[in-house]
Amino acid sequence: MSVSSRTLTIPQLGAVMAGNGLEFYDFLIFGFFAVQIGAVFFPSQNPTTSLLQTLAIFGVGFLTRPLGGAIIGPLGDRIGRKPAMLFCFGLMGFSILGMALTPSYASIGWAAPVLVVIFRLMQGFALGGEVGPATAFLMEAAPPEKRGLYVSLQFATQQSAILLAGLVGVVLSNLLTPADLTQWGWRIAMLLGVSVVPFALVMRRTLPETLESRTDTVRTRPTRADMRLAFITLVMLASGTIATFVMTYLNIFATHMLGLSTAQAFGAVVVAGTCGMIFNPVGGILSDRLGRKPVMMTAFGLLGLAVLPCFLVMTHLRSAMALYACTALMAMLLAMGLPAIMSSLTENLPQQIRSGGIGIIYAVAISVFGGTAQFVVAWLTDVSGSELAPAWYMCAALAIGVCAMVAIRETAPIKQLR
Repeated sequence: MSVSSRTLTIPQLGAVMAGNGLEFYDFLIFGFFAVQIGAVFFPSQNPTTSLLQTLAIFGVGFLTRPLGGAIIGPLGDRIGRKPAMLFCFGLMGFSILGMALTPSYASIGWAAPVLVVIFRLMQGFALGGEVGPATAFLMEAAPPEKRGLYVSLQFATQQSAILLAGLVGVVLSNLLTPADLTQWGWRIAMLLGVSVVPFALVMRRTLPETLESRTDTVRTRPTRADMRLAFITLVMLASGTIATFVMTYLNIFATHMLGLSTAQAFGAVVVAGTCGMIFNPVGGILSDRLGRKPVMMTAFGLLGLAVLPCFLVMTHLRSAMALYACTALMAMLLAMGLPAIMSSLTENLPQQIRSGGIGIIYAVAISVFGGTAQFVVAWLTDVSGSELAPAWYMCAALAIGVCAMVAIRETAPIKQLR
C-alpha cells in the first residue's frame, strides 16, 4: 500500500528525518574539524597551507555527489524511494567509519590522505544519492496543503545535524586539550555518528513506499520546460548553497580572522544550527500559506542586505556575542527561504523523474558551488587581505539567486486555487 493512501505516522516521518540528519552530520563533521584534520593528514609549517589542503579534500566529497544523484536518484524512480534511501545510508556509515579509523600521515605517509580522499568520495556519492529519494518521499507523503512543511524537514534535519556537530565540537574542545583534539578528538566526533547507524537503518526498514504504479507507468523524459526549470532551480540552489557553506565557514572565520577560541567558534555553529532547525519549518509553513515565491524572494533579499553589515559588526567588535548575534540573523533568513526553493522544484517535476531530477539538480548545485565555497572564501581572503571577502562572495550569490526566483513558476497549491 502506498503512503498516499493513508496518513504517514510520526515514527515513520521521524525515520526519514533521523536518517537524513545523520548522513549530513557525518558529511559535515569533516568541515567543522578542518583545522585539526589538516594537522593530522596534511602537516605543514604554514597553517594556511594545511587548511587550504584540508578544505580542498572537503570539496572532493562534492565531486561524486552528482554521480550519486545521477545513479541512485533514478533508481529511486524505478525501484522505489525506500531501497534507495537504505543503500545510501549504509554506504555513508561505512565510509565515515573508514575515515575515522584512517591512520595519520605520520604513521603511514601519503597513504593516509589517499584513503581520506577515497572515503570522502564515497561519502559524496552516498549523500548525493540520498537527497532525491528522501525529498520525493517527503513531498509524496504530505497532504497537498502541507507540502512546504514536509519538504522543509529535509533542511531542518540538515540544520539539526549542524547543531549536533557544533555541540559535539563545543564539548570536545572544552574537555580536551588542543593537542588531544587534533590527535584523536575529531575521530570521536565521527565515531559518534557511526554508532547510531544500525539503529537508523532499522528505523528506515519500517517505512512504506511512496512511489506508485512502478510496473505500469511509462517513465517520461525531461521536456524543454523541465530543462528550463532545472536551470532556474540550479541557480537558486547554487545561491542558497553558497550562503549555507559561507555560514559553515564562520567557525573557521572566527578562529583565523576574529581571534576567538575554538570553543567560541563552535558556539556559532550551534547558533546557526538552532536557528535553521527552528526557522526551516517556519519557512515551509509560510510557503504553504503565502506561496513559494514571496517567501523565498523576501528571505533571500533581506539576507543579501544583512550580510555585509553583519560581517562589519563581527570584524569591528571581534567578540563572541557579536559573532552569535550576526550568525543568528543570517541563519534565520537563510532558513526561511530554502524550503520554498526545494518545494517549488519538487512540485514541478513529474513523479516518474522526481527522485532523479531532484538528486541531479541538487547534487550539481552542491558539488560545483558548495564544494568550492569554503576554499574560494579562504583563497579570496588570503589574496585580497580583506576580512569582508566572505560577505562579498555571499552577497553576489544571493543577488543572482533572487533574479532567478523572479523567473520561477509559482507552484503552491494555495496559489493554484485562487
